[in-house]
Formats: sequence, structure tokens, C-alpha cells
Amino acid sequence: MRINISGHHVEITEGIETTVKNKFQKISNHYPDLIDLSVIVKVDRHEQSVEVSTQYQGASLSVTATDKDMYTAIQATAKKLEAALSKRKGALTAHRNDKPIGEVAEESATSDEVAEESAEFLDEAANY
Repeated sequence: MRINISGHHVEITEGIETTVKNKFQKISNHYPDLIDLSVIVKVDRHEQSVEVSTQYQGASLSVTATDKDMYTAIQATAKKLEAALSKRKGALTAHRNDKPIGEVAEESATSDEVAEESAEFLDEAANY
């Protein structure tokens, strides 16, 4: 997985870079379909914020966390991203649109009836 780290009003130090890579590498082990992460580290007055955006299974996900401590903000963002990925993965694996077994059997019966009716219609047309 590729992690792009950029800073806004802050210089990306080795400590920040290794912390970001360690936290988000763990997430990539759980979700191997993740290809790219864009991490933006911001500092505003007395507030550090970290924003992460990515594409996962056709949907773009973006999470943000702010805190007084940069490393706490990184950890909170990683936790939020894992929750968002879990939610997206659950939505993909849900069987909400599957039809119950009884309805599938009824549909197959109706398709048989339609086939019989069309065969009768063709027989009548051939006798004309």
C-alpha cells in the first residue's frame, strides 16, 4: 500500500512519518484491497489535525481527527478509518437485496407458466 503524507503548516518529521506508516500499515493488513492513502497533517493555532482519504471498493472514504497532540490525532484517525472501512465492507457483504427462497420458487413457476403460454400462442399462430 502506498501512503502519501503531506503537511499543511507543519514539517513532516521522521517521527510523524514512521508513526503514520506504522498505524496505517496495520490497517492495510486487515484490508488488502487498499491501494493508496492520502494523509494530510495540519497544524492550526493549538490544534493538530490529521485527514486521511482513500478509495475502497468503489467508494471514496475520508476521515478527520483533531487533538492537541499530533500522535493522538494520528491514532484517532487510524481508528476512525478502520471503522469506516469496516462499515463499507459490511455494506458490500450484506445480503439485503437477496430474495427469500419462497419468492424465488414462485418466480420460477411463473416463468414456466409464461413458457407454456407462449408455446400455446405459437401453436395457435401456426394453425392460422
